[in-house]
Amino acid sequence: MKNILIGLVFSILWASASVATKFGVQSASPLILANVRFFIAGILLLGFSYIFGKDESYKLPNRAEFMQLGLFGFLNTTLYLGLYVLAMKYTAAGIGSLAVSVNPLIIVLLSAWWLSRRPAMGEWLGIILGMSGVAIATYPLLDGATTKIEGVIILLISMIAVSAASVYYATIKWKLPNLLINGWQVMLGGIFLLPFTFIFGDFSATAWDFQFWGSVLWLSLAVSIIGLICWFYLLSIDTVRASLWLFLCPLFGFFFAWWLMDEPVTLYTVAGTLFVIFGLYFGQKAKLAGKLNIKK
Repeated sequence: MKNILIGLVFSILWASASVATKFGVQSASPLILANVRFFIAGILLLGFSYIFGKDESYKLPNRAEFMQLGLFGFLNTTLYLGLYVLAMKYTAAGIGSLAVSVNPLIIVLLSAWWLSRRPAMGEWLGIILGMSGVAIATYPLLDGATTKIEGVIILLISMIAVSAASVYYATIKWKLPNLLINGWQVMLGGIFLLPFTFIFGDFSATAWDFQFWGSVLWLSLAVSIIGLICWFYLLSIDTVRASLWLFLCPLFGFFFAWWLMDEPVTLYTVAGTLFVIFGLYFGQKAKLAGKLNIKK
């Protein structure tokens, strides 16, 4: 029961990120919103780790580890989250949540190229279904009002960036605790983004209002900290079972977009979401069969 509750909390918090970001970019430049979020999350995670981390592994990274953390932070925070926040300025919140759910499928493709791993037929089917689902759900929203094609392109680039970060993460034999890794990569990613924020961020148009700070605090505390703690906990129990909770993210994402942003839920939305869910299932089917004793 405890694991189910934590899984539900993760799915809800992860799915809420797109709506929270959508609220935030209404008050501030996307890059400013992103940088403030990164520094708050980074400071809190590193502070917590070094104050309460009793194990000797909670130490300052060495030079090699800083290089690894820097590359991971650049891919996972500077590129992925920086571009994701920018994309949400021009994309419906529901589409943002749906796109995040196809990350495991993109990881399969990148693993095939990066790690010379040949995808199984079920994984290819999952990729086709997942990408088709995003296209179906996005199509009726490309009216220039809620979603623009440039926003979708930026969103897809951000998905490639986070998938590359995940593959890179898997190639490193990390000796640092997960909380410390996350804290440093968020902080370093925010530092790398800072020059772009000063050059391209519109500080004069930023309203430091309740909506801005509510969005920043939710993204920093609820998503980047509590959500990731739940995710790391689920991964520590079983990686494949943890991935099953990603199936719920599109459903919660569109629900939040409809409830809080008044975004329409159409037959395209339902069909696209089902395509993505089935795509995730087929993409994970081989692992599920081995780990969960599901007959093929």
